[in-house]
Amino acid sequence: MDIENHEAIAQPCPIETKADALEASFDLAARQEAHDAALASLRGEVEEVKSRLERVYRTSAARPVLAATDAAARGFIDGYIRTGRETELKSLSTAVPADGGFAVPRQIDELISNRLVKISAVRSVATIVQTSTSGFRRLLSIGGTTSGWVSETAARPETASPKLAEIVPPMGELYANPSATQAMLDDAAFDVENWLAGEIATEFGRAEGAAFINGSGTNQPKGFLQAGSATTGDATRAYGTLQHIVSGNATGFDTSPDSKLIDMVFSLRAGLRQGAVWMMNSTTLAAVRKFKAADGSFLWQPGIVEGQPNRLLGYPVVEAEDMPDIGAGAFPIAFGNFKAGYLITERSATRILRDPYTNKPYVQFYATRRVGGQVLDSDAIKLLKIST
Repeated sequence: MDIENHEAIAQPCPIETKADALEASFDLAARQEAHDAALASLRGEVEEVKSRLERVYRTSAARPVLAATDAAARGFIDGYIRTGRETELKSLSTAVPADGGFAVPRQIDELISNRLVKISAVRSVATIVQTSTSGFRRLLSIGGTTSGWVSETAARPETASPKLAEIVPPMGELYANPSATQAMLDDAAFDVENWLAGEIATEFGRAEGAAFINGSGTNQPKGFLQAGSATTGDATRAYGTLQHIVSGNATGFDTSPDSKLIDMVFSLRAGLRQGAVWMMNSTTLAAVRKFKAADGSFLWQPGIVEGQPNRLLGYPVVEAEDMPDIGAGAFPIAFGNFKAGYLITERSATRILRDPYTNKPYVQFYATRRVGGQVLDSDAIKLLKIST
C-alpha cells in the first residue's frame, strides 16, 4: 500500500513540471517582446535627440564664437537684451543708464564695425581712427620743411619752418532704433546678437554713406564733396580744396570721355596712385561701362576671379549710391587714395538703451555712436565735374 500510495502521489508531478515550463516560456516571450518594444522606443528617442542636436549645431555654427564662450557678451545678450535686467551690467557712458544706455561688449561692437565696412563705401577705403573723446585733433605738415646734403663734419644750416594745418573732424551722434517683439527675444533659437548687429550696422551704414560724401559738417561729418574744388593743380591750390577736371560738356560727357578719365588718374601724384580707387553710383557706372578707347576696346575691365574688384583704367571701382548722378554742375565721379584723403573718427563703443515701453508690444533698442569725418589730404582726391 505504501508503494501504491507513493506511486499515486508521485505520478502527477511530471505533468505539473511541464505546465510550469510551458508557462515560463510564454512569460519569457512576453518579456522579450516588451524588451524589444522598449528598445525600439529608446532608439526612436535617441534618433530624435540626435536630430535636435544636429539642428542646434547647424544653428550655432553660423553664430559667432562669442555667443558660447564669452561670459560678458552672453550676460549682455541674455541678461539685458532679452530680459532687461540692468543690475547685471555696469554703464560705461557719461550719463545715467536710463538716459545713456549701456556700452556694447567688444565682440558685438566688432560685429557692427565689420558689417559697417561692408555696407559703407567710404568707410571701406578711408582711414578710421578710434578715439576716447569727441575732441579729436590732428596736426598735418603741408610743406615748408626743407632739407639738403652736407658732408660728415660740415655744419647743418637751419631749414625753413614747416607749415602746419590742424584737422578737427566735425562729429555728430549717429543713432539707430531697431525693434523686436518680446516673444522673439524669448525664443532661444532667435539669434539676437547677429540680428541686433545687422540692424544697427544697416542703419548706421545708410546714414554714414550719405554723410561721408555730402555731409554738411554740422552735427555730422563733413563730406568730401563739401570741401570745395578748383581746377588749379596741387602746387597752387589752397589746402583743403579738391581739384576737379571738367567733363567738357554742360550736361554730360563730351565725345572723348576716356581722355577726361585719364586726366583724372594722372592729376594724382604717383605715390598716391598706389591704392587709389574710383567712386561713383550705379547710374554713372552704367554709363562709364560703355566708354571705349580710340581702338574700340572698353575702358571697363570686369574682375576675372571671383572676389576681385572690377577695374576702370586699371583701378578698382567702388559703388557708392550717395554719389550724385550725371547732371549739370554735378560731381558724379571721384578718384583718389581715400586712405590718405579722408579721415573717419569714431568713439569706439556703441551704446544701447532698451526701451520696452514706448511702442508696446515691441521692444526698441536705441543704439548710438559718435562719428566724425573730414578731408585729410586734399591732394589725394580728384573729382570730375560736369561742366564746360
